[in-house]
Amino acid sequence: MIQDLANELRLNYGIEFKNLSLLDEAFTHSSYMNEHRELNIKDNERLEFLGDAVLELTISEHLYKQFPDLPEGKLTRMRASIVCTKGFSSFSREAHFDKYVRLGKGEEQMGARNRDTLLEDLFEAFNGALYLDQGKDAVVKFIQQIIFPKIDVGAFNNFTDYKTALQERLQVNGDVQIAYHTLSEDGPAHQRVFHVNVAADGQILGEGQGASKKRAEQAAAKLALDKINENQVSN
Repeated sequence: MIQDLANELRLNYGIEFKNLSLLDEAFTHSSYMNEHRELNIKDNERLEFLGDAVLELTISEHLYKQFPDLPEGKLTRMRASIVCTKGFSSFSREAHFDKYVRLGKGEEQMGARNRDTLLEDLFEAFNGALYLDQGKDAVVKFIQQIIFPKIDVGAFNNFTDYKTALQERLQVNGDVQIAYHTLSEDGPAHQRVFHVNVAADGQILGEGQGASKKRAEQAAAKLALDKINENQVSN
């Protein structure tokens, strides 16, 4: 299966992995690893962590150069719309990554192959592996083909980034320390629910939940904004 993936990457994107074990790791879900401990393999969670950071930097750099007149707030909102679960999962599907991820039997039966959060993680893990294998330039070359053209035609312009909106609202009169805290993670591995709160200068403004930390933080920020708006109307 990994060799088929490697062939497709070469044909579609001109990517030739030097270390196929990295590619194999990127497409190994924790459920598969847990069911095949005798193989002594790794899952893709560490690569996901790395890929998340690499993608955020690479996309930020492109937005900075492509839109020299946009202020920081609008650039942040645009970036948030690209790196959200819906965005990254759609890129995974476009690249056919959903065909190649290795899942445990239980996850497969639960339809995890089509789950947006899993495909988001997979896209990040792949780019983490590509970065380790060939460096940042290879990641840029890949997303130049799959993400940048969509950015340049305005596909991500209509997105409400509640975290940025909350920051702008709270900091209109000066600096305010805003922090998001993960309160808990509930549910089985295939249906995780994250509970998060947001605080400004130590005062809790709202709580939210979602299938990923990103979603939960957006939900908490939206609730905080709603409360601020309600208080302004009542006063």
